[in-house]
Amino acid sequence: MHRPLTAEAEVAEELAAVRPGLLSRYTAALPGARAAVLSRLWRALAYEPLPWVERREPGRGSLVLRLRDGRRLDGPAADPYRTDAYVTAVRLDGAAYADPAALVRDLAVPHGPAFAAELGHSVASSALARAGQPDGPAGGRGWPRHDWEWEQRVVDGHPFHPGCRSRPGFSVAEQLAYGPEHRPVVELELVPVPAARCLVAGAWPPRLRDAGRVLVPVHPWQAAHVLKRRGGARLAAHPLMSLRTLAVPGGPHVKTALSARLTSSVRDISVASVAASAALSAFGEELAARTDGLLRVTRTRGAVTDGSPDLAAVVRESPAAYAAPGEHVVPVAALAATGLPGSPAWLAGFTRLALTAGLRLLELGVALEAHGQNLLVVLDPSGAPRRLVYRDLADIRVGPARLARHGIATDGLPERIVTDDERALRRKLFGSLVGGALAAAAGSGAALRDALETAVRDLPRTPDLRALLGEPLPVKALTLMRLSPGAAGDLWGELPNPLGDSPW
Repeated sequence: MHRPLTAEAEVAEELAAVRPGLLSRYTAALPGARAAVLSRLWRALAYEPLPWVERREPGRGSLVLRLRDGRRLDGPAADPYRTDAYVTAVRLDGAAYADPAALVRDLAVPHGPAFAAELGHSVASSALARAGQPDGPAGGRGWPRHDWEWEQRVVDGHPFHPGCRSRPGFSVAEQLAYGPEHRPVVELELVPVPAARCLVAGAWPPRLRDAGRVLVPVHPWQAAHVLKRRGGARLAAHPLMSLRTLAVPGGPHVKTALSARLTSSVRDISVASVAASAALSAFGEELAARTDGLLRVTRTRGAVTDGSPDLAAVVRESPAAYAAPGEHVVPVAALAATGLPGSPAWLAGFTRLALTAGLRLLELGVALEAHGQNLLVVLDPSGAPRRLVYRDLADIRVGPARLARHGIATDGLPERIVTDDERALRRKLFGSLVGGALAAAAGSGAALRDALETAVRDLPRTPDLRALLGEPLPVKALTLMRLSPGAAGDLWGELPNPLGDSPW
Protein backbone atom coordinates (compact mmCIF):
# COMPACT_ATOMS: atom_id res chain seq x y z
CA MET A 1 0.00 0.00 0.00
CA HIS A 2 1.44 3.37 -1.07
CA ARG A 3 1.21 6.41 1.18
CA PRO A 4 -0.27 9.42 -0.62
CA LEU A 5 2.20 12.03 -1.78
CA THR A 6 2.50 15.23 0.22
CA ALA A 7 1.62 18.48 -1.51
CA GLU A 8 5.32 19.29 -1.71
CA ALA A 9 6.05 15.99 -3.44
CA GLU A 10 3.05 16.34 -5.77
CA VAL A 11 4.24 19.76 -6.92
CA ALA A 12 7.78 18.45 -7.39
CA GLU A 13 6.50 15.57 -9.50
CA GLU A 14 4.37 17.85 -11.70
CA LEU A 15 7.12 20.44 -11.95
CA ALA A 16 9.58 17.81 -13.18
CA ALA A 17 7.16 17.13 -16.04
CA VAL A 18 6.11 20.67 -17.02
CA ARG A 19 9.05 22.92 -16.02
CA PRO A 20 12.03 20.76 -15.04
CA GLY A 21 14.37 23.76 -15.06
CA LEU A 22 12.61 25.13 -11.96
CA LEU A 23 12.81 21.94 -9.91
CA SER A 24 16.10 22.61 -8.14
CA ARG A 25 15.05 26.17 -7.26
CA TYR A 26 11.71 24.87 -5.98
CA THR A 27 13.43 22.34 -3.74
CA ALA A 28 15.79 25.01 -2.43
CA ALA A 29 12.83 27.30 -1.68
CA LEU A 30 10.90 24.76 0.42
CA PRO A 31 12.53 25.43 3.83
CA GLY A 32 11.89 29.17 3.54
CA ALA A 33 8.32 28.56 2.43
CA ARG A 34 7.70 26.25 5.39
CA ALA A 35 9.03 28.91 7.76
CA ALA A 36 6.89 31.60 6.13
CA VAL A 37 3.69 29.56 6.57
CA LEU A 38 4.69 28.33 10.04
CA SER A 39 5.29 31.94 11.16
CA ARG A 40 1.77 32.86 10.08
CA LEU A 41 0.37 29.78 11.82
CA TRP A 42 2.29 30.52 15.04
CA ARG A 43 0.75 34.00 15.10
CA ALA A 44 -2.69 32.39 14.97
CA LEU A 45 -1.87 29.83 17.64
CA ALA A 46 -0.49 32.59 19.86
CA TYR A 47 -3.38 35.05 19.56
CA GLU A 48 -6.57 33.66 18.08
CA PRO A 49 -9.43 32.45 20.36
CA LEU A 50 -8.88 28.77 19.54
CA PRO A 51 -11.09 26.64 21.82
CA TRP A 52 -8.49 23.90 22.33
CA VAL A 53 -5.83 26.27 23.71
CA GLU A 54 -6.17 26.35 27.51
CA ARG A 55 -3.72 29.17 28.24
CA ARG A 56 -0.64 30.95 26.94
CA GLU A 57 2.49 31.44 29.02
CA PRO A 58 4.92 34.04 27.64
CA GLY A 59 8.55 33.82 28.73
CA ARG A 60 11.75 35.66 27.91
CA GLY A 61 11.95 35.22 24.15
CA SER A 62 9.57 32.24 24.23
CA LEU A 63 5.91 31.26 24.37
CA VAL A 64 4.33 28.11 25.78
CA LEU A 65 0.81 27.06 24.81
CA ARG A 66 -0.97 24.69 27.20
CA LEU A 67 -3.55 22.67 25.27
CA ARG A 68 -6.79 21.47 26.82
CA ASP A 69 -5.77 17.84 26.36
CA GLY A 70 -2.68 18.39 28.51
CA ARG A 71 -0.08 18.69 25.76
CA ARG A 72 2.45 21.52 25.54
CA LEU A 73 3.43 23.52 22.47
CA ASP A 74 6.64 25.60 22.65
CA GLY A 75 7.89 28.28 20.29
CA PRO A 76 9.50 31.71 20.10
CA ALA A 77 7.93 34.87 21.45
CA ALA A 78 5.23 35.86 18.99
CA ASP A 79 5.03 39.33 17.44
CA PRO A 80 1.52 39.59 15.94
CA TYR A 81 2.67 42.30 13.52
CA ARG A 82 5.84 40.65 12.26
CA THR A 83 5.89 39.53 8.63
CA ASP A 84 9.24 37.83 8.10
CA ALA A 85 9.68 34.05 8.37
CA TYR A 86 11.08 34.06 11.89
CA VAL A 87 9.58 30.77 13.12
CA THR A 88 11.59 27.84 11.76
CA ALA A 89 10.36 25.20 14.23
CA VAL A 90 8.08 24.68 17.23
CA ARG A 91 7.94 21.75 19.65
CA LEU A 92 4.85 19.69 20.50
CA ASP A 93 5.53 17.73 23.69
CA GLY A 94 9.22 17.90 22.88
CA ALA A 95 8.97 16.82 19.21
CA ALA A 96 10.18 19.47 16.75
CA TYR A 97 8.03 20.52 13.79
CA ALA A 98 9.27 22.65 10.90
CA ASP A 99 6.37 21.63 8.64
CA PRO A 100 3.13 23.50 9.50
CA ALA A 101 0.96 20.86 7.80
CA ALA A 102 2.51 18.06 9.87
CA LEU A 103 2.04 20.12 13.04
CA VAL A 104 -1.67 20.66 12.42
CA ARG A 105 -2.16 16.99 11.54
CA ASP A 106 -0.56 15.93 14.81
CA LEU A 107 -2.44 18.51 16.84
CA ALA A 108 -5.49 16.41 15.88
CA VAL A 109 -7.99 19.24 16.43
CA PRO A 110 -11.50 19.33 14.93
CA HIS A 111 -11.38 19.95 11.17
CA GLY A 112 -7.60 19.86 11.35
CA PRO A 113 -6.98 17.35 8.51
CA ALA A 114 -8.56 19.60 5.87
CA PHE A 115 -6.72 22.64 7.19
CA ALA A 116 -3.45 20.69 7.26
CA ALA A 117 -3.96 19.85 3.58
CA GLU A 118 -4.45 23.56 2.81
CA LEU A 119 -1.24 24.39 4.65
CA GLY A 120 0.63 21.78 2.65
CA HIS A 121 -0.62 23.37 -0.56
CA SER A 122 0.27 26.81 0.79
CA VAL A 123 3.87 25.75 1.45
CA ALA A 124 4.26 24.07 -1.94
CA SER A 125 2.71 26.95 -3.87
CA SER A 126 4.80 29.47 -1.91
CA ALA A 127 7.97 27.58 -2.81
CA LEU A 128 6.86 27.45 -6.45
CA ALA A 129 6.21 31.21 -6.40
CA ARG A 130 9.63 31.90 -4.90
CA ALA A 131 11.34 29.58 -7.36
CA GLY A 132 9.91 31.53 -10.28
CA GLN A 133 11.33 34.91 -9.26
CA PRO A 134 14.19 36.28 -11.39
CA ASP A 135 16.19 37.81 -8.53
CA GLY A 136 14.62 36.60 -5.31
CA PRO A 137 11.12 37.24 -3.96
CA ALA A 138 11.12 41.04 -3.98
CA GLY A 139 13.69 42.99 -5.84
CA GLY A 140 16.31 43.57 -8.40
CA ARG A 141 13.99 44.63 -11.22
CA GLY A 142 13.62 48.38 -10.87
CA TRP A 143 10.30 50.23 -10.66
CA PRO A 144 7.55 48.88 -12.95
CA ARG A 145 6.11 50.73 -15.92
CA HIS A 146 2.69 48.99 -15.84
CA ASP A 147 0.17 48.68 -13.00
CA TRP A 148 0.04 44.90 -13.13
CA GLU A 149 3.78 44.65 -12.59
CA TRP A 150 3.38 45.99 -9.05
CA GLU A 151 0.94 43.18 -8.35
CA GLN A 152 3.47 40.62 -9.58
CA ARG A 153 5.92 41.72 -6.87
CA VAL A 154 3.70 40.23 -4.15
CA VAL A 155 5.18 36.74 -4.07
CA ASP A 156 4.22 35.35 -0.65
CA GLY A 157 0.53 36.27 -0.68
CA HIS A 158 -1.45 37.34 2.39
CA PRO A 159 1.03 38.52 5.04
CA PHE A 160 -0.82 37.00 8.03
CA HIS A 161 -2.84 34.07 6.65
CA PRO A 162 -1.30 30.57 6.92
CA GLY A 163 -3.14 29.68 3.72
CA CYS A 164 -1.38 32.57 1.99
CA ARG A 165 -0.74 30.60 -1.22
CA SER A 166 -3.27 27.79 -0.96
CA ARG A 167 -4.72 27.11 -4.42
CA PRO A 168 -6.47 23.73 -4.29
CA GLY A 169 -7.70 22.62 -7.69
CA PHE A 170 -4.85 24.33 -9.55
CA SER A 171 -2.23 22.12 -11.13
CA VAL A 172 1.38 23.26 -11.32
CA ALA A 173 0.91 24.07 -15.00
CA GLU A 174 -2.15 26.20 -14.14
CA GLN A 175 -0.34 28.04 -11.37
CA LEU A 176 2.48 28.88 -13.75
CA ALA A 177 -0.02 29.93 -16.43
CA TYR A 178 -2.32 32.04 -14.23
CA GLY A 179 -0.50 33.12 -11.05
CA PRO A 180 0.51 36.81 -11.13
CA GLU A 181 3.83 36.07 -9.42
CA HIS A 182 4.78 34.01 -12.49
CA ARG A 183 4.10 37.01 -14.78
CA PRO A 184 1.98 35.29 -17.46
CA VAL A 185 -0.34 36.76 -20.08
CA VAL A 186 -3.75 35.14 -19.64
CA GLU A 187 -6.19 34.71 -22.50
CA LEU A 188 -9.69 35.35 -21.15
CA GLU A 189 -12.45 33.48 -22.96
CA LEU A 190 -15.19 35.77 -24.28
CA VAL A 191 -18.36 33.72 -23.84
CA PRO A 192 -21.30 35.04 -25.87
CA VAL A 193 -24.64 35.14 -24.02
CA PRO A 194 -27.88 36.54 -25.48
CA ALA A 195 -28.43 39.98 -23.98
CA ALA A 196 -32.02 39.09 -23.10
CA ARG A 197 -30.69 36.39 -20.74
CA CYS A 198 -28.30 38.72 -18.91
CA LEU A 199 -28.50 41.09 -16.01
CA VAL A 200 -26.33 44.05 -16.99
CA ALA A 201 -25.53 46.86 -14.58
CA GLY A 202 -23.86 50.08 -15.64
CA ALA A 203 -22.45 50.62 -19.12
CA TRP A 204 -21.10 47.34 -20.45
CA PRO A 205 -18.23 48.12 -22.87
CA PRO A 206 -19.20 48.15 -26.57
CA ARG A 207 -16.12 46.04 -27.39
CA LEU A 208 -17.70 43.29 -25.24
CA ARG A 209 -20.96 43.20 -27.18
CA ASP A 210 -21.67 41.45 -30.46
CA ALA A 211 -24.96 41.49 -32.41
CA GLY A 212 -27.42 41.23 -29.53
CA ARG A 213 -25.08 39.20 -27.38
CA VAL A 214 -23.01 40.12 -24.36
CA LEU A 215 -19.44 38.81 -24.37
CA VAL A 216 -18.67 37.73 -20.82
CA PRO A 217 -14.94 37.49 -19.98
CA VAL A 218 -14.27 34.11 -18.40
CA HIS A 219 -11.08 32.99 -16.72
CA PRO A 220 -9.61 30.01 -18.62
CA TRP A 221 -9.52 27.93 -15.40
CA GLN A 222 -13.25 28.58 -14.97
CA ALA A 223 -13.93 27.78 -18.60
CA ALA A 224 -12.11 24.45 -18.39
CA HIS A 225 -13.13 23.22 -14.94
CA VAL A 226 -16.56 24.73 -14.26
CA LEU A 227 -18.22 25.77 -17.52
CA LYS A 228 -16.58 22.93 -19.48
CA ARG A 229 -16.27 25.01 -22.61
CA ARG A 230 -13.35 26.39 -24.58
CA GLY A 231 -12.91 28.25 -27.84
CA GLY A 232 -14.12 31.50 -29.34
CA ALA A 233 -12.76 35.02 -29.07
CA ARG A 234 -10.23 35.88 -26.39
CA LEU A 235 -8.95 38.91 -24.53
CA ALA A 236 -5.33 39.10 -23.40
CA ALA A 237 -4.81 40.38 -19.85
CA HIS A 238 -2.37 40.32 -16.94
CA PRO A 239 -3.43 38.75 -13.61
CA LEU A 240 -3.45 40.92 -10.51
CA MET A 241 -2.93 39.91 -6.88
CA SER A 242 -6.36 38.34 -6.55
CA LEU A 243 -5.58 36.09 -9.58
CA ARG A 244 -9.15 36.29 -10.85
CA THR A 245 -8.91 40.03 -11.55
CA LEU A 246 -6.82 40.96 -14.59
CA ALA A 247 -5.57 44.15 -16.23
CA VAL A 248 -6.23 44.68 -19.91
CA PRO A 249 -3.25 46.60 -21.36
CA GLY A 250 -4.30 50.22 -21.93
CA GLY A 251 -7.76 49.43 -20.61
CA PRO A 252 -9.78 48.45 -17.57
CA HIS A 253 -9.45 45.79 -14.90
CA VAL A 254 -11.74 42.78 -15.31
CA LYS A 255 -12.92 40.75 -12.31
CA THR A 256 -13.93 37.26 -13.36
CA ALA A 257 -15.80 34.50 -11.59
CA LEU A 258 -13.47 31.80 -10.31
CA SER A 259 -15.31 29.04 -8.46
CA ALA A 260 -12.22 27.87 -6.58
CA ARG A 261 -11.11 28.43 -3.00
CA LEU A 262 -8.16 30.82 -2.94
CA THR A 263 -6.69 31.56 0.51
CA SER A 264 -10.06 31.40 2.30
CA SER A 265 -12.94 32.10 -0.04
CA VAL A 266 -14.56 30.83 -3.21
CA ARG A 267 -14.22 33.66 -5.71
CA ASP A 268 -17.42 33.58 -7.72
CA ILE A 269 -19.56 36.67 -8.39
CA SER A 270 -23.08 36.68 -6.99
CA VAL A 271 -26.10 37.98 -8.86
CA ALA A 272 -26.74 40.37 -5.97
CA SER A 273 -23.27 41.91 -6.28
CA VAL A 274 -23.82 42.52 -10.00
CA ALA A 275 -27.20 44.11 -9.30
CA ALA A 276 -25.71 46.41 -6.66
CA SER A 277 -22.53 47.30 -8.53
CA ALA A 278 -23.74 50.56 -10.12
CA ALA A 279 -25.21 51.88 -6.86
CA LEU A 280 -22.03 50.98 -4.97
CA SER A 281 -19.88 52.69 -7.57
CA ALA A 282 -21.92 55.90 -7.39
CA PHE A 283 -21.77 55.71 -3.60
CA GLY A 284 -17.99 55.42 -3.79
CA GLU A 285 -17.75 58.52 -5.95
CA GLU A 286 -19.80 60.51 -3.45
CA LEU A 287 -17.57 59.34 -0.60
CA ALA A 288 -14.38 60.24 -2.43
CA ALA A 289 -15.69 63.73 -3.08
CA ARG A 290 -15.84 64.28 0.71
CA THR A 291 -12.20 63.43 1.42
CA ASP A 292 -10.66 66.67 0.08
CA GLY A 293 -8.65 64.70 -2.46
CA LEU A 294 -7.09 62.30 0.08
CA LEU A 295 -8.74 59.23 -1.45
CA ARG A 296 -10.27 58.19 -4.74
CA VAL A 297 -12.42 55.13 -5.39
CA THR A 298 -12.13 53.23 -8.65
CA ARG A 299 -15.37 53.26 -10.59
CA THR A 300 -17.20 50.21 -11.85
CA ARG A 301 -17.96 50.65 -15.54
CA GLY A 302 -20.23 47.66 -15.91
CA ALA A 303 -21.14 44.25 -14.54
CA VAL A 304 -22.91 41.28 -16.05
CA THR A 305 -24.24 37.86 -15.11
CA ASP A 306 -26.34 35.25 -16.84
CA GLY A 307 -28.00 34.54 -13.49
CA SER A 308 -25.29 32.21 -12.25
CA PRO A 309 -22.36 33.11 -9.97
CA ASP A 310 -20.22 30.91 -12.23
CA LEU A 311 -20.69 33.10 -15.33
CA ALA A 312 -20.33 36.75 -14.41
CA ALA A 313 -17.81 39.57 -14.69
CA VAL A 314 -17.17 43.11 -13.48
CA VAL A 315 -15.29 45.78 -15.46
CA ARG A 316 -13.80 48.66 -13.48
CA GLU A 317 -11.26 51.37 -14.13
CA SER A 318 -7.61 50.88 -13.30
CA PRO A 319 -6.27 52.67 -10.21
CA ALA A 320 -3.56 53.99 -12.53
CA ALA A 321 -6.20 56.42 -13.82
CA TYR A 322 -5.53 58.48 -10.69
CA ALA A 323 -1.80 58.93 -11.26
CA ALA A 324 -0.36 62.13 -12.68
CA PRO A 325 2.71 61.98 -14.95
CA GLY A 326 5.68 60.64 -13.00
CA GLU A 327 3.53 59.19 -10.22
CA HIS A 328 3.10 55.52 -9.32
CA VAL A 329 -0.03 53.87 -7.88
CA VAL A 330 1.21 51.01 -5.69
CA PRO A 331 -0.88 48.43 -3.82
CA VAL A 332 0.04 48.61 -0.15
CA ALA A 333 0.84 44.90 -0.25
CA ALA A 334 3.61 45.67 -2.76
CA LEU A 335 5.23 48.47 -0.76
CA ALA A 336 7.87 46.14 0.68
CA ALA A 337 9.27 45.73 -2.84
CA THR A 338 9.97 49.48 -2.97
CA GLY A 339 12.05 49.58 0.22
CA LEU A 340 10.22 52.78 1.24
CA PRO A 341 8.68 51.49 4.50
CA GLY A 342 12.22 50.95 5.81
CA SER A 343 12.36 54.70 6.41
CA PRO A 344 10.64 55.54 9.74
CA ALA A 345 9.76 59.01 8.45
CA TRP A 346 8.22 57.63 5.27
CA LEU A 347 6.26 54.98 7.20
CA ALA A 348 4.94 57.57 9.65
CA GLY A 349 3.84 59.84 6.80
CA PHE A 350 2.06 57.02 5.03
CA THR A 351 0.43 55.92 8.30
CA ARG A 352 -0.83 59.45 8.92
CA LEU A 353 -2.28 59.65 5.41
CA ALA A 354 -4.01 56.27 5.70
CA LEU A 355 -5.44 56.93 9.17
CA THR A 356 -6.65 60.40 8.22
CA ALA A 357 -8.55 59.09 5.21
CA GLY A 358 -9.86 55.95 6.92
CA LEU A 359 -11.06 57.76 10.06
CA ARG A 360 -12.65 60.55 8.04
CA LEU A 361 -14.72 58.03 6.13
CA LEU A 362 -15.57 56.18 9.33
CA GLU A 363 -16.82 59.43 10.83
CA LEU A 364 -19.06 59.80 7.77
CA GLY A 365 -20.33 56.26 8.32
CA VAL A 366 -18.22 54.07 6.02
CA ALA A 367 -15.74 51.43 7.15
CA LEU A 368 -13.41 50.37 4.35
CA GLU A 369 -11.98 46.88 4.00
CA ALA A 370 -8.62 48.60 3.62
CA HIS A 371 -6.22 45.69 3.47
CA GLY A 372 -3.10 45.65 1.33
CA GLN A 373 -4.86 44.46 -1.79
CA ASN A 374 -7.77 46.92 -1.82
CA LEU A 375 -5.79 49.95 -0.66
CA LEU A 376 -3.25 51.62 -2.97
CA VAL A 377 -1.03 54.64 -2.42
CA VAL A 378 -0.09 57.27 -4.99
CA LEU A 379 3.63 58.04 -4.83
CA ASP A 380 5.08 61.20 -6.32
CA PRO A 381 8.31 61.02 -8.37
CA SER A 382 10.37 61.24 -5.16
CA GLY A 383 8.48 58.31 -3.61
CA ALA A 384 6.51 60.43 -1.10
CA PRO A 385 2.93 59.24 -0.37
CA ARG A 386 0.46 61.83 -1.67
CA ARG A 387 -3.03 60.27 -1.70
CA LEU A 388 -4.82 56.93 -1.69
CA VAL A 389 -6.88 54.89 -4.11
CA TYR A 390 -9.40 52.27 -2.98
CA ARG A 391 -10.83 49.50 -5.11
CA ASP A 392 -13.59 46.93 -4.63
CA LEU A 393 -16.40 48.17 -2.39
CA ALA A 394 -18.03 44.75 -2.07
CA ASP A 395 -17.00 44.15 1.57
CA ILE A 396 -17.22 47.60 3.13
CA ARG A 397 -19.65 48.32 5.97
CA VAL A 398 -21.87 51.39 6.07
CA GLY A 399 -23.72 52.91 9.04
CA PRO A 400 -26.96 54.57 7.96
CA ALA A 401 -27.29 56.65 11.14
CA ARG A 402 -23.84 58.20 10.71
CA LEU A 403 -24.41 58.68 6.99
CA ALA A 404 -27.76 60.38 7.58
CA ARG A 405 -26.09 62.95 9.83
CA HIS A 406 -23.98 63.91 6.84
CA GLY A 407 -26.82 63.87 4.32
CA ILE A 408 -25.73 60.66 2.57
CA ALA A 409 -28.35 58.10 1.56
CA THR A 410 -27.90 54.32 1.44
CA ASP A 411 -30.45 53.72 -1.33
CA GLY A 412 -29.62 50.70 -3.47
CA LEU A 413 -26.82 49.39 -1.26
CA PRO A 414 -26.84 45.68 -0.34
CA GLU A 415 -28.44 45.02 3.04
CA ARG A 416 -25.58 42.78 4.11
CA ILE A 417 -23.15 45.73 4.27
CA VAL A 418 -25.49 48.04 6.24
CA THR A 419 -25.13 48.20 10.02
CA ASP A 420 -25.25 50.76 12.81
CA ASP A 421 -23.23 48.51 15.10
CA GLU A 422 -20.28 50.73 16.08
CA ARG A 423 -18.19 47.70 17.00
CA ALA A 424 -18.75 46.13 13.59
CA LEU A 425 -17.86 49.36 11.79
CA ARG A 426 -14.69 49.90 13.81
CA ARG A 427 -13.39 46.36 13.61
CA LYS A 428 -13.91 46.33 9.84
CA LEU A 429 -11.67 49.38 9.40
CA PHE A 430 -9.21 48.83 12.24
CA GLY A 431 -8.70 45.15 11.48
CA SER A 432 -8.04 45.67 7.79
CA LEU A 433 -6.18 48.99 7.87
CA VAL A 434 -4.12 48.83 11.07
CA GLY A 435 -3.97 45.06 11.62
CA GLY A 436 -3.54 44.42 7.91
CA ALA A 437 -2.22 47.12 5.60
CA LEU A 438 -0.22 49.21 8.06
CA ALA A 439 1.10 46.24 10.02
CA ALA A 440 2.26 44.54 6.85
CA ALA A 441 3.95 47.69 5.61
CA ALA A 442 5.70 48.13 8.97
CA GLY A 443 6.74 44.47 9.21
CA SER A 444 7.03 44.39 13.00
CA GLY A 445 5.27 45.54 16.14
CA ALA A 446 8.07 47.97 17.02
CA ALA A 447 7.99 49.69 13.62
CA LEU A 448 4.20 49.86 13.65
CA ARG A 449 4.19 51.37 17.14
CA ASP A 450 6.70 54.05 16.17
CA ALA A 451 4.75 54.96 13.03
CA LEU A 452 1.45 55.17 14.90
CA GLU A 453 2.92 57.27 17.71
CA THR A 454 4.15 59.82 15.20
CA ALA A 455 1.07 59.70 12.97
CA VAL A 456 -1.63 60.18 15.60
CA ARG A 457 -0.17 63.27 17.27
CA ASP A 458 -2.08 65.73 15.12
CA LEU A 459 -5.21 63.68 14.41
CA PRO A 460 -8.55 64.87 15.86
CA ARG A 461 -9.39 62.96 19.05
CA THR A 462 -12.69 61.52 17.79
CA PRO A 463 -14.43 58.64 19.60
CA ASP A 464 -13.23 56.33 16.83
CA LEU A 465 -9.60 57.35 17.29
CA ARG A 466 -9.86 56.97 21.06
CA ALA A 467 -11.21 53.45 20.54
CA LEU A 468 -8.32 52.66 18.21
CA LEU A 469 -5.73 53.99 20.65
CA GLY A 470 -7.17 52.59 23.86
CA GLU A 471 -8.55 49.15 23.09
CA PRO A 472 -7.16 45.83 21.83
CA LEU A 473 -6.97 45.72 18.04
CA PRO A 474 -9.71 43.59 16.42
CA VAL A 475 -8.60 41.35 13.55
CA LYS A 476 -10.18 38.49 11.67
CA ALA A 477 -9.34 35.13 13.27
CA LEU A 478 -8.25 33.65 9.95
CA THR A 479 -7.16 30.24 11.24
CA LEU A 480 -10.18 29.85 13.51
CA MET A 481 -12.35 30.57 10.47
CA ARG A 482 -10.66 27.80 8.48
CA LEU A 483 -11.15 25.41 11.43
CA SER A 484 -14.84 26.37 11.78
CA PRO A 485 -16.41 25.38 8.44
CA GLY A 486 -19.93 25.54 9.84
CA ALA A 487 -19.67 29.10 11.12
CA ALA A 488 -21.31 31.82 9.03
CA GLY A 489 -19.54 35.10 8.41
CA ASP A 490 -16.30 36.39 9.84
CA LEU A 491 -14.88 35.34 13.20
CA TRP A 492 -12.82 37.84 15.15
CA GLY A 493 -10.00 37.91 17.65
CA GLU A 494 -8.02 40.64 19.39
CA LEU A 495 -4.35 41.57 19.25
CA PRO A 496 -2.44 43.63 21.79
CA ASN A 497 -2.78 47.29 20.95
CA PRO A 498 0.33 48.16 18.92
CA LEU A 499 0.71 51.36 20.96
CA GLY A 500 0.93 49.28 24.15
CA ASP A 501 1.09 51.53 27.22
CA SER A 502 1.61 54.70 25.19
CA PRO A 503 -0.12 57.76 26.73
CA TRP A 504 -2.01 58.42 23.51
